[in-house]
Amino acid sequence: MTDTRSLSTDVAIIGAGPAGLFAAFECSMLKLGCVLIDALDEVGGQCCALYPEKPIYDIPAHPSITGGDLIGALDRQIAPFDVPRLLGRRVEELTGTRGAFTLRTDGGDTIRAHAVIIAAGAGAFGPNRPPLEGLEAFEKSGAVRYYVRRRADFTGKHVLIAGGGDSAVDWALSLRDVASRVSIVHRRNRFRAAPESLRQLDEAVGRGEIEKLVGYQLHGLRGTDGVLEGVDLVTLEGETLHVPCQALLPFFGLATDLGPIAQWGLDTIRGTIPVTPSTCESSMPGIFAVGDVASYPGKLKLILQGFSECAMAAHAIHPIVHPDTALHFEYSTSKGVPTT
Repeated sequence: MTDTRSLSTDVAIIGAGPAGLFAAFECSMLKLGCVLIDALDEVGGQCCALYPEKPIYDIPAHPSITGGDLIGALDRQIAPFDVPRLLGRRVEELTGTRGAFTLRTDGGDTIRAHAVIIAAGAGAFGPNRPPLEGLEAFEKSGAVRYYVRRRADFTGKHVLIAGGGDSAVDWALSLRDVASRVSIVHRRNRFRAAPESLRQLDEAVGRGEIEKLVGYQLHGLRGTDGVLEGVDLVTLEGETLHVPCQALLPFFGLATDLGPIAQWGLDTIRGTIPVTPSTCESSMPGIFAVGDVASYPGKLKLILQGFSECAMAAHAIHPIVHPDTALHFEYSTSKGVPTT
C-alpha cells in the first residue's frame, strides 16, 4: 500500500470496475475532478479478478472482447485525465451531507468530496465453496479453483466443472480447446445458461468434446499433498461415480457483502442500493450508485446499462459541484476530450 493520502475532489468514486472507470471518464468529460477508490490492488473489479480471459459479447462496437481487454480499454480512456487512484483501500467511513462528504479508508486516507458515486458491483465477493473434506489443501495447490484467470493453466488436463449456470457452461465451452478432457456435472438436467450457450453445449456433448454428468453432486476429493487425482460424485439415491481428473472448477455463485456501505444510512434491498432511475441518486442526497449495486424497476445487470447510469449520474452531479454554472450538453464528437 502506498503512503496515506488526504485528497479534496469533486467526486469520490467507490469501485474501480467497468462502471467505476467509466464514471471517472464521464465526470472528467464534464470537468469534474474525481478519485477512484477500490479494495482490490488493481482496477477492473470482477472483470479482472474473476474472468479476465472470458469473452463478453454485449459491449457495443465489440463483437467479442475479454474482460481484461475491456478494462484495459477503459483504463486508457481515462488516461488523459490523470485520475488519482487509491487501490488496496476499503472505504470504512462516510460522513457529511450533499456537497460536503468526508470518506476515510482502512489505510488512513481522508477524501473530501462534493458527491459520491458507489460503483461497488456486488460489494465484497467470494466464492460459495463446496463442503468437501480436505478442500483447503487442493485450493492452495490450485487444483481446485473458483475463477479462471488463464486458460493456459489447464492445458492437457482433465477438468471437471461443477455447476449449472452461465459460468459453468461458458467455461466448459472455452476450455475444451485446451484441456485434454472437459466434464461438467450438475445435479439436474436443466442448466440455467443462455440459450445459445446451451445449444453449443449440446452440440459439443454430441461430438464428444464435453462429457455431461447429470443427477450428481460433488461428494469427495481424492489425492495427496494437494495433487488432485479425481473427484467422487453421488446421486440423491446414494449411487457414487468416480471421475479421474486433475482440476476441479466449482461454479456455485458468489457470496457477496456490501460491507461498510450497508452501515452508511442508505436504503438497501437485498444487497443493492435503490436509486432514482433518471439520476441514479440514492436515498441520501449527493450519493449515487451505478452498475450492479444500483437497483430500480426494469434494471438489467449488464455492463452496458451501467455505462449509461454513469453518464446520468455525472450530469446529475454537475449542479452540485457548480450550482451557478449551467451545463450546456455537447456531443463528444464536437466537444473532444477536455484538458485537465
